[in-house]
Amino acid sequence: MMKDESRTPSEQLEDLASGIRRCVSCRLHKRRRHAVPGEGPASAEIVLLGEGPGGKEDATGRPFVGPAGHYLDKLLENQGLTRERLFITNCVKCRPPENRTPRRDELKTCTSLWLEKQLELISPNLIVLLGQVATRQMLGDTATVSDLHGKLANHKGQNYFVTYHPAAALRFDWVADTIHADFETLGKLLVRPADLP
Repeated sequence: MMKDESRTPSEQLEDLASGIRRCVSCRLHKRRRHAVPGEGPASAEIVLLGEGPGGKEDATGRPFVGPAGHYLDKLLENQGLTRERLFITNCVKCRPPENRTPRRDELKTCTSLWLEKQLELISPNLIVLLGQVATRQMLGDTATVSDLHGKLANHKGQNYFVTYHPAAALRFDWVADTIHADFETLGKLLVRPADLP
């Protein structure tokens, strides 16, 4: 993506959001109420990346505003983080029917058209991958959350931190315990940024 020097990064990020809201490039647009571009400052040092919008997100056009989002807010708050410092988005920008897993072609379309451009513009120090879909989309088809959670990974020059999706923590106690420990590790990394590769 060529950066437009005549427009600020915030304006360029909003241009991308406008494009996402109008996008009809894959089948997911057919049943959406609202596309969900993501939100946060163009200067964010941390991006949180999930799988796709759920029902509440589809209704509001905002990311992580349902039960999983409230859970995520508490995890962030425990580490002294607020949404205002972060950019929060998903691999796909429209809700898959019945919250099914996004299909490979949907992920490819959304990533190449929108996500890569958002990430290039923001240029974060760290991308936190929430769940298996985000982890494989960014780190490759063989990457697994079970192997990588709570750890830093560097892929193609970008720093990633892998953990489970907050929605899984609402369903399974062992995931809740694990994600809390992962976020404590993340909090320690963020107060010692020199530890980032």
